[in-house]
Amino acid sequence: MATTVDQPETKREKYATLLDPALWTYIDRVNAWYPPEMDLPVDKQRAVYDAMCRAFHEGTPAGVEASDGTVVAGGHAVAIRHYQLAGKAPQAMVVYYHGGGFVLGGLDSHDDICAEICAGTGFAVLSADYRLAPEHLHPAAFDDALAVFEWAATSGLPVVLCGESAGGNLAAGVAHAARRHPRAAIGQVLVYPELGGDESAGSYVEHAEAPLLTLSDIEFYRQVRSGKAQSPDDPTFLPLHDSDFSGLPPTVIVTAQCDPLSSDGEAYRDRILAAGGRAWWYEEQRLVHSFLRARKTVPRAGEAFTRIVAAIATLGKGDWL
Repeated sequence: MATTVDQPETKREKYATLLDPALWTYIDRVNAWYPPEMDLPVDKQRAVYDAMCRAFHEGTPAGVEASDGTVVAGGHAVAIRHYQLAGKAPQAMVVYYHGGGFVLGGLDSHDDICAEICAGTGFAVLSADYRLAPEHLHPAAFDDALAVFEWAATSGLPVVLCGESAGGNLAAGVAHAARRHPRAAIGQVLVYPELGGDESAGSYVEHAEAPLLTLSDIEFYRQVRSGKAQSPDDPTFLPLHDSDFSGLPPTVIVTAQCDPLSSDGEAYRDRILAAGGRAWWYEEQRLVHSFLRARKTVPRAGEAFTRIVAAIATLGKGDWL
């Protein structure tokens, strides 16, 4: 998802002690990029977001090589970026879908995160630059995400699907749609994903006004992504609305405690377990949505990222946690 401007002081007080103290520097640094009012047109939102991502970029780990290319999908080309360790044959491929509310982001916005996943696992990583709303409404982003997975499956390597926020929605949607593919994904790792849970309960209520992502933000970006005839029961739009959770790959969901989306992780895990599958949900305490960008400056966020990379590595090797 995209980030939102800082909360009024009374709302900030609620999280003054609940959040990891080191996180406030990160939150304030993010909020400094945004004007007092967030009713910017999409192109200006993208410009601000891209500039912020460049400022947070942590560089590329030694030995990681990246190259750009395209995947043909339905008459158009989807840009991709391929990461691999120099001189090392990967055991698996991670298909990564970036966050940004289906409106923001691209290959550059999450470049360092993808490079670090490559370095930490030894796997190839394929980042997908799917089409964005509002120019391209659902199912455009999903169609591109599925096409990139299908292309990755031809590599012959085991595929792990991975995404954060909006990208977690896409990873899950692809896992559902491609569960019977001849080379279906062998695992998926979803980081604070938006899956379409019950907004009248759980974290949607408790953390509706959390720093960096509010319930109104979620609803805004969902509306921007959808057309007038969009059905909420479409699992390619909201994976938790699927009627069948059988046959999904082993799944790890990592959420932040102070995030309205956290309950989606619990609900998704429970649906998979009820269908006889394997799933693990971890709620990272005292963190907020988008904590991956704080992984180098907030020890708690760095530890969470280490666990995420370890989960990707475990699933990519075909090992159960």
